[in-house]
Amino acid sequence: MRLSYPHPSLPTPWAQAPEASLTQLPDWTLDPQPPLIWSLAGTDSGGGAGLSADTRAAAALGVHLCPVVAAVTAQHSCAVQAVYPLPAAQIRAQLQALEADMPPRAIKTGLLASVAAIEALVEVLDRLRGQAEVALVVDPVLGATAGGAAFADEALLQAYREQLLPRCTLLTPNRAEAERLLGVPADSLSIPALARGLQQRGAQAVCITGGDERALAGSGELALDWVQTRLPQAGRPVCGWLALPRLPSLHHHGSGCSFASAAAAALARGFVLPDALVLAKMLSWQAVREGHAAGAGAGPVRATAHFIANAQAMPLMSQDDEEALDCSSLGRWVQVLRDTATPGTDFAPGLYGITEAAAQIQALAASGQFAHLQLRIKTRSDDADLPAALRLALRQAGACRLWINDHWRLALAEGASNLHLGQEDWAALLPQERQQLLAGVAAGELGLGLSSHSLWELARARALAPSYIACGPVWPTRTKDMPWHPQGLAQLGWWCRMAGRPVVAIGGLLSPAQTQATAAQGASASCVVRALAEGPAAWQQHAQAFAQGRLEAGKAGLG
Repeated sequence: MRLSYPHPSLPTPWAQAPEASLTQLPDWTLDPQPPLIWSLAGTDSGGGAGLSADTRAAAALGVHLCPVVAAVTAQHSCAVQAVYPLPAAQIRAQLQALEADMPPRAIKTGLLASVAAIEALVEVLDRLRGQAEVALVVDPVLGATAGGAAFADEALLQAYREQLLPRCTLLTPNRAEAERLLGVPADSLSIPALARGLQQRGAQAVCITGGDERALAGSGELALDWVQTRLPQAGRPVCGWLALPRLPSLHHHGSGCSFASAAAAALARGFVLPDALVLAKMLSWQAVREGHAAGAGAGPVRATAHFIANAQAMPLMSQDDEEALDCSSLGRWVQVLRDTATPGTDFAPGLYGITEAAAQIQALAASGQFAHLQLRIKTRSDDADLPAALRLALRQAGACRLWINDHWRLALAEGASNLHLGQEDWAALLPQERQQLLAGVAAGELGLGLSSHSLWELARARALAPSYIACGPVWPTRTKDMPWHPQGLAQLGWWCRMAGRPVVAIGGLLSPAQTQATAAQGASASCVVRALAEGPAAWQQHAQAFAQGRLEAGKAGLG
């Protein structure tokens, strides 16, 4: 089966929105002109970590990696026995050769082993950045998990702090490496506090990998990474825990290298930082799951392109302010990750109409063409007319499932049992307000729909186990000014395969053919807005088109 791929959701120098009507995007691994990245790192004589792992991870994302040797190691699966830093002249010659002919979109560093390697890199990086944007992903390899030779002395640590961190786009240490870079005692700071400290040292974004069981009580079943990013395109920071099931595999050699290289490759493909980290989490988790023995110790991970199609590899993500996840959140996450194959059976498929006119609800519901209706009144919650409008809509919805967009407190007070919230609206809630709504969802007393526009927003929505996740805008829309690229049919199809919840297609569906196309991609519901003004005949055409699309999806195994 041909793999399905996502595309960048926000504008970047290397991201152009594809044609929204395409149902399949080009195979990354068959890219006729793949993006270029460099990796300045060490060789692993055992073939597990370092440049070996970097090359495999980049290839899985269809990116051409240029391996620049900073150090040669003598190692096998049980230990690193020796590290031989290359002379500065040899490192500089490699970098300058590439600079002249193969400039990168991103540079990833691994085992550097010498101050000279950092100085050579900085010289070339500063020249490259004078001509084009180049991301720098720093994986601060300061020691071997398997034990053996030390990789970093105080002079090298100081060079990291003074020269690399201020230039770093993304830093990917584990907890011990983060503590060494900051010069703080073990376990003296929380993982989010470590990430903030490294940002204050100059790193644009930080992802502290692994989390470990000490990070949060009760998190032993989950592999947790803390993401700390700034994202001007979204108008806000994006932070939180990325979670997937902790794997029992003993074969994890090269997982950190694979993670950092995958993040660099995703940045080179045009994904913004939090989305690149979602992809890196997916690839490295799948690579660990497919790790294999190659000696007496921990074997190498195996990165393959098929990670992108594995719904089990799609992580969950917390909110910015959920640094200390409670037991209820962790328990819900474990359940969501276990139940990926059996999403939301209580969500009826069908046409989903969105109106701002409460008086229109009765005619829409009586037509029998809609499984879902949404009242979206964009007004202040203290508008004196709003309670009456909500009561009218709730009274006239009939058999249709009526979702109230925003105004959730007033909606619940008026007897609503289904709410739709945007991601920013959910983030703005107080923790106790979120818990109140999630308790209603868990008890089966409240339906919750959430919007999503990017990979990290999809991961966040999944973490809440909502009734559905909206994917949009599928086509360009003039009803709302947003920074996002149109999702398109191909992205919608990927959402439907990866969400683990019913997916609602929203945005720009003007014709019955478009409604049919979204349903054929696997959408559980398709939203129409402008068609509501066209009358019952148009509603019927869209409903019939949706039904036809669902038949097509069923035949393709997508429904």
